[in-house]
Amino acid sequence: MTTKTIVLTGASGGIGAAASRKLIADGHTVALVGRSPRKTEGLARELGTDYFLADFAKLDDVRTLAATLRNTYPRIDVLANNAGGIFGDPARTVDGFEKTLQVNHLAPFLLTNLLLDTLKASHAVVTNTSSVGARVFGKIDTDDLNNDVKFSANKAYGDAKLANILFTKELDRRHGADGISSVAFHPGNVRTNFANDTTSLMRVLYRTPIGRLAGMVSPERGAEPLIWLAEGTPGEDWVSGQYYEKNRIAKTNPQADDAALASRLWDKSAELVDLKQAAR
Repeated sequence: MTTKTIVLTGASGGIGAAASRKLIADGHTVALVGRSPRKTEGLARELGTDYFLADFAKLDDVRTLAATLRNTYPRIDVLANNAGGIFGDPARTVDGFEKTLQVNHLAPFLLTNLLLDTLKASHAVVTNTSSVGARVFGKIDTDDLNNDVKFSANKAYGDAKLANILFTKELDRRHGADGISSVAFHPGNVRTNFANDTTSLMRVLYRTPIGRLAGMVSPERGAEPLIWLAEGTPGEDWVSGQYYEKNRIAKTNPQADDAALASRLWDKSAELVDLKQAAR
């Protein structure tokens, strides 16, 4: 197996930490990206690897992270956009966006675009951790990405995870010919502290014995699809531009097949994060 240089966000806990342990054990170079200094540094020390701190609720952190990664790694074989979460109220970030939208979609969208030159030169893979929540709760309106009209924690999360899939498809359409492969996946319902600080009923599933009865899996099991995609070969093991569940192409929200929506979302996201200015 060819060893790779992998940048993995959301690496300090859950499936990110589990995937990092396995990928490094398999001989890959993994750059850990996390929000918590204590957890991220602790894992990096355990694994003997580099780490970088970034709070995706601050787009300036994302811009600084991208510049540091460009200077540190002339080659990036895999960018694993794994950071995300669900939040309990329509709080705005310092950048003025609803937090679920920014952390799950706008931040990884910006990071990926700021690394495009390196990713193209590396013929890289971009993986985006999505969720079955895209199918259950998502209904995107590009004129109301912040869900100002009618906010709920579940809808905001479903929209953001649907945005991950639309971004995957549009990244493939725009840059597949440049050598970038992209893929989205659902890791399964993983036993973590997900939704713990929210009003979403999902916290009941994740934080009580009900979750075990519902077939929730360990972080190690949840990390398996990420590892499979990162170590696999696009075009042989999986198909670029697709959404996977249990290592198979899966149906998701009908909006995910709307190519015009994917293009609008890309353009709107680029406008919101001021991509032209950020890329200078």
